[in-house]
Amino acid sequence: MTKGDVYHKTMLEEILRNGTLDENPRPKYASDGAPAHTYSINHKMQQYDIGAGECPIETLRPIAWKSAVKEILWIYQKQSNKISDLHEMGIKYWDKWDIGDGTIGCRYGETVRKHNMINELLDGLKEDPFGRRHIVSLWQKDDFSDETGGTTKGLNPCCYEFICNVHRGKDGKLYMDMLMNQRSSDYEVSCAINEIQYIALMLMICHECNFMPGIFTHFIENVQVYDRHVEQAKEIIRRSPVDGCSPRLVLNAGNKSFWDITIDDFTLEDYPSEKIAEKNPQLTFDLGV
Repeated sequence: MTKGDVYHKTMLEEILRNGTLDENPRPKYASDGAPAHTYSINHKMQQYDIGAGECPIETLRPIAWKSAVKEILWIYQKQSNKISDLHEMGIKYWDKWDIGDGTIGCRYGETVRKHNMINELLDGLKEDPFGRRHIVSLWQKDDFSDETGGTTKGLNPCCYEFICNVHRGKDGKLYMDMLMNQRSSDYEVSCAINEIQYIALMLMICHECNFMPGIFTHFIENVQVYDRHVEQAKEIIRRSPVDGCSPRLVLNAGNKSFWDITIDDFTLEDYPSEKIAEKNPQLTFDLGV
């Protein structure tokens, strides 16, 4: 059983046991527009030692990890909010959040570009690695509000902040730890995806700055299961993991810079996708949009 499997079973069990039903939800179900209620719990943490090969990928259902990594490249490398850029990467599930102009509004990659976040982060880590101000926050209220004080169109970021901290290990090498804050997690649909995304980003930053990867910590302020996903959650809990798997995300980028890394530079070792899909087939979820 992978660490991701353990977390998923434990978290889903706790949500179904202790979760409370929300009121007046913002999201609506994509299928029929009905209010998308959730059962949720608050303030949870998951942690992985990336340097030791730990990984959040679960074997309780197949995870499209390549699409996840492409999405993080779209946000932090391409610094784009254009749906067409995602289509070129083979990703179409963001189409539901098109605000009508072919973009997702001033969110995610556009916020990164507008505030020059990645250049400042990389420069800061290289110039002062032991500093405690290496923070990237997508929660920029001026990007959410227009000149009249109204709210601009767009999905406010769920994974809204990450923080990098560097320390020198006993072997004399520099190690970088990353903490990622997430205000809201549709747990079984996207938690493993969000975690593998930011671990990929962590590996890219370590590669650019010549750091070794250390600990990845994920704080989730509100963890939820949609009311129409309860049966899928119960199915995940009933499933047994695929034995003998020790997934590990690896970046082999050679002499490439942060800006030149592609999906082809990543491999997910010891993750037998076909074997996992055969034992634990993919589930379908009516998404709240």
